[in-house]
Amino acid sequence: MSLAVKFRNPVMWLVIGLPLLSIVAGVGLVVVALRSGGDDAVIDTVQRTAQIQTTELGPDERARSMKLSAVLHVDAKGVDLLPVGGGFANGDVPRDVPLSLTLSHPSDASRDVRVELKPSELGWHADLALETGHDWLLQLTPADAQWRLRGRLVAGQGAAHLAPAFTGE
Repeated sequence: MSLAVKFRNPVMWLVIGLPLLSIVAGVGLVVVALRSGGDDAVIDTVQRTAQIQTTELGPDERARSMKLSAVLHVDAKGVDLLPVGGGFANGDVPRDVPLSLTLSHPSDASRDVRVELKPSELGWHADLALETGHDWLLQLTPADAQWRLRGRLVAGQGAAHLAPAFTGE
């Protein structure tokens, strides 16, 4: 049987084509996996020991014990942080010092934004034209990072609630 006759048979195309196609697809998947990076897009300092990942929860615990909570409001004028009771009301958190707000893009760390909120009449304010077409992960800390509040600004919404991430019960 000649070579031309063998390649006219459709079964022969399956015998040769499927393994070749799987090799090309496998190489393509390896290339995509290597280019995407191996680190998670997390802004916390994470320590890895064997299969266990740990992070410092002390700031979350301090925020919970101080009963801190806040509302972040976003509009065309900028970003406003409005304190809600707890340590903000009783003076545990000084109202005359700036706070640091980190806005993390859920999937692209190069689009993360860190802004300093300056004290204002109602709370804290920053002039920032924020893109609201996608979700933002929020983290609020003072300069000394003694406490931390977290939240999520959902796409298209103008406000988000920030609270301690640690429930600790």
